[in-house]
Amino acid sequence: MVERNWAGTHAFVAGRVHVPETIAEAQRVVAAAPRIHALGSRHSFNDAADSPGALIHLGQVPADFVLDAERRCVTLGAGTPYGALAAWLEARGWALHNMGSLPHITVAGATATGTHGSGDGNGTLSSAVCALELIRADGSLATVRRGEDGFAGMVVGLGAFGVVSRVSLDIQPSYQLRQDSFVGLPWARLIDDLDAVTSAAYSVSVMTKWSTPTAGRLWLKTRLADGRPATVDARHLGARPESAQHDTLLSDDPVERLTPFGGVPGPWSARLPHFRFDVPPSDAEEIQSEYMLPRATAPEAIRRLRAMGPAIDALLRMTEIRSMAADELWLSPAYGDPRVALHFTWKKRPAEIAAITRDIEDALLPLGARPHWGKLLHAPAARLAPLYPRLDDFRALATRWDPEGKFRNAYLARHVFGVA
Repeated sequence: MVERNWAGTHAFVAGRVHVPETIAEAQRVVAAAPRIHALGSRHSFNDAADSPGALIHLGQVPADFVLDAERRCVTLGAGTPYGALAAWLEARGWALHNMGSLPHITVAGATATGTHGSGDGNGTLSSAVCALELIRADGSLATVRRGEDGFAGMVVGLGAFGVVSRVSLDIQPSYQLRQDSFVGLPWARLIDDLDAVTSAAYSVSVMTKWSTPTAGRLWLKTRLADGRPATVDARHLGARPESAQHDTLLSDDPVERLTPFGGVPGPWSARLPHFRFDVPPSDAEEIQSEYMLPRATAPEAIRRLRAMGPAIDALLRMTEIRSMAADELWLSPAYGDPRVALHFTWKKRPAEIAAITRDIEDALLPLGARPHWGKLLHAPAARLAPLYPRLDDFRALATRWDPEGKFRNAYLARHVFGVA
């Protein structure tokens, strides 16, 4: 049986998927395999998690949560979904600083690809990583911690260093959020006063298409001080409250899949993600791409996409505009400076999407856009290299950790190491 990614757009070339139930079993599998790569929730829209040999999925290894309240850190199995971690932490009065749209993705897969969530003051999910335990090519375990040599290169590691078996993340005391939706945000306000829009709440998303008269919906996730209700308004941005609960996030995703709106306070775990963990996130009839722009060039990027609006919208389900704080992780989309993310959820029309995303890359990469490592991208390593000042250091570090290339694949050769 041919294994495919979540959307069914990539057929894995790997000949086998190993699903060990313990880390010790995983160590034996890795040691015995000539070529192998870690597989997460299969939510990548490319071959980042493929291998010419075998794949290994750690979703059946127990999470084995370990809470260190003094250090404000939680350690868990790498194949654990964020939704399961969030529920476990919230039950004990703790929280993460950020989450992605989907709580179904695994902790190791999301952090290894630089997945980010939203919020001007919020780092990517990867920025919360404070330690990694990896299975090396010989099957031995190694732990690297924040501040140690190479750590900043290994967090957004794309599977190049080994199979991540356990992850430690920063945590904080639990908090409450509310979600509110606004409509009618003028394009001119979004472009000319982008900072005011993205700083309007703890986490901000603009859900839009590109040829519409206004910039779609403005979603504000507001953090509540000590659980007290907050007044949330966006009229100063030219937007007005949505008059009723909207029916969909994307063109055909029912509201029952979404976390609650309407300003009702709730725990961070049930508000930060867009989708509920207890239901499937969507019908998988989609393709995704995403580009992270420096804040200084993001307005020009929006102008360029507006000029392409009719062509984009003919193939688009929805765009989401978000933001993130800077970090020091070498292959992070936010390495060195804060970024604005332009996410595209496309209709499942692969040939047409491949063509238009090439046009979008041609428009945005000269502005410093970094494509999301886990989504559809075309640029080869030579074109991506100028966007990542530490890429040569990453290559050298990965070669030291895996000199025989056990964890290499076509994706890494194409987009990172520059091997034809």
